[in-house]
Amino acid sequence: MLRSEQTGDQALLGPEQTVAKDGRVVRGERMKLAIIKTTMTMVKEGNLIPSAQQISARAGVAVRSVFRHFDDMENLHVAFDQLLQEEVEKEFPKESLLFECKTPLSERITCVIEIRTSLWELNENVILSAHAQFWNSKALRKNYARHQSNQRKQLDEWLPELKELDRTSRELANASVSFEMWNRLRRHQGLGKAQATNVVTSMLNSVFDS
Repeated sequence: MLRSEQTGDQALLGPEQTVAKDGRVVRGERMKLAIIKTTMTMVKEGNLIPSAQQISARAGVAVRSVFRHFDDMENLHVAFDQLLQEEVEKEFPKESLLFECKTPLSERITCVIEIRTSLWELNENVILSAHAQFWNSKALRKNYARHQSNQRKQLDEWLPELKELDRTSRELANASVSFEMWNRLRRHQGLGKAQATNVVTSMLNSVFDS
């Protein structure tokens, strides 16, 4: 239905007008992507809440273009999250995250922590940016809640032994490999990456030793 309606619209325009319309659509999508990628770059660099003026200046577009493609910041947050997910999937393809249950638990724990901490290090400012805007962004709160749920399910898949433990132990395991724990160790307690990794590894192993 949608395809036939689009074809009918194009038939009314004529060849030159159709080409012009298609060109505008392509340019618009290109500009929209440029705005999102620019926002991502600025956040990763440390500007946790870039303004529309800052984004437009960095992207080389008019401020009105930012608001034309994203009529409010919630829409930009949603598009930003989609781009982030694509980047994460490229950096950590799902195939590389699958473990066979016959692999020793200690090896799987080491691999889980390596994956999670690499993810936290790579996207630290992006996550901090989301935290800083939770108070006025329903989209960010919803996205973050979804990511937390997915991470819990993922940990259960990687470490199915968790399902045999009590709730307190399972909660401790999830807290051990969370961004919040990693950020506290690295930024608030001043630990280096290797030392912070040792702490997290010790915490997660203790869940299964108790």
